[in-house]
Amino acid sequence: MSDSLFIKICGLKTERDVDTALEAGADAIGFVFSDSPRRLDATTAARLCRRVPEHVLTVGVFRDEPLSEVRSLADRAGIRAVQLHGPDDRAYYDDLAMGGWTLIRAAAFGNHVPRCGDMGEDILLLDAPVPGSGVPWDWTRKPLAGPGEKWLLAGGLTPDNVRAAIDATRPWGVDVSSGVERSRGVKDPALITAFITSARDRRP
Repeated sequence: MSDSLFIKICGLKTERDVDTALEAGADAIGFVFSDSPRRLDATTAARLCRRVPEHVLTVGVFRDEPLSEVRSLADRAGIRAVQLHGPDDRAYYDDLAMGGWTLIRAAAFGNHVPRCGDMGEDILLLDAPVPGSGVPWDWTRKPLAGPGEKWLLAGGLTPDNVRAAIDATRPWGVDVSSGVERSRGVKDPALITAFITSARDRRP
């Protein structure tokens, strides 16, 4: 595994959330625009995006919203990447690719193992069989991605298990949301810092 593990902290809602993730060394900051306790409006997301330096990727998370709504929210928020939880429609991805956003496709692990680029995405996020459950799953059942693919492991990761998950699967990066919360939708700064520290722990 490369030393340049990519770490995305998702579902941030406050200045403190964002500042903590940045100080701890996150590579990407995620803002949720779909129905969720972590949902933000475009105005709030735009304000938070202004706190994020250029080298950190700002990501908007969407689930089955119409293309026009995704484009509008992404433009108003000023995010640089779009993460899509459905639909599996190549034309949908191609349309957004023309807008210049980095595209992240979220796919649930199942009998079929998705491959990065199947829908024209730049990064694949491989989630638990029940996405959003926050429950750890069996990462070791089969190979999760092909060599050299840009893919993020997600689903049930916490500061306590992220290192073992990385060692087992060798992902390009990891993504966390509920695993760094003290209650549903409320981030814990100490857990954010602990997660990033654990993920980057290179002890044998």
